[in-house]
Amino acid sequence: MNTAILPTAPFTAAPSDPALRRRLIATLVFVLLLWPMLVYSEFKPWLLFDAQSLVATRRFLAQFLHPAVDAEFLQLVLINTWQTVAMATAGLTLALAGAIPATLIVTERLSISKMGSGRMRPFAKVVRQIVRWLLVLLRSVPELVWALLFVRVIGLGPTAGVLAIALTYSGMLGKVYAEILESSDAHAADTLLTNGSSRLSALLFGALPDSSSELVSYTVYRWECAIRGSAVMGFVGAGGLGQRMDESTRNMAGGEVATMLIVFVLLVALADVVSRMLRKRLG
Repeated sequence: MNTAILPTAPFTAAPSDPALRRRLIATLVFVLLLWPMLVYSEFKPWLLFDAQSLVATRRFLAQFLHPAVDAEFLQLVLINTWQTVAMATAGLTLALAGAIPATLIVTERLSISKMGSGRMRPFAKVVRQIVRWLLVLLRSVPELVWALLFVRVIGLGPTAGVLAIALTYSGMLGKVYAEILESSDAHAADTLLTNGSSRLSALLFGALPDSSSELVSYTVYRWECAIRGSAVMGFVGAGGLGQRMDESTRNMAGGEVATMLIVFVLLVALADVVSRMLRKRLG
């Protein structure tokens, strides 16, 4: 029986990766840059596996896996949670009171002096630049630093946290609001300004309808960040749930910490639901 021998295709080596050298060089450069940063930051992860650290971690996790649910503690958590939400809401409201006027000033699209000649008046340009620098200053200082300063000035309590959120977030909101308005459709606002409307009218009836969904979404996101920020500021004595968590962490009460972390997750989830509802309503 004759068997036909089929010709076999010649063996060809797999093509080499043309970007292999660039990837290796980029990886080497990344490691060379990262190494001194790890050294100067005193990054020592092996300390986690020290015998004393392992004992403390094991004891903390054993309690952490069983959240505290006794009635007295839950009542205390509820009071501190309400104080945290109130602190974040009050701070964001004060931030809006500063951010909205700043947005009116720094947004070039709402400039009346620029409408006629296309060039901004020198005085208006100077004022706008000063407000921009003020916004940079406010958002450059973290709210935790502001909280530390206010705690030293006015003492412990939520007032320091409210003022800290108000200052930092007014800088953030003013900057982002202006960028959102600058990127929106300018036709309606330009028409109103050309016909003699004020900057506030141009903002409310010209620019806002086109960008309201994005503005509301960012504002709710900042409220969510303010809640988290309130928790962090509680560690420096600004009150709220963070201060209670600091006390529980110092006492290595893992169950209490677990309960408060669950509350924080629920608060962030609530902020996400509120944001979705508002966007749907505006859309």
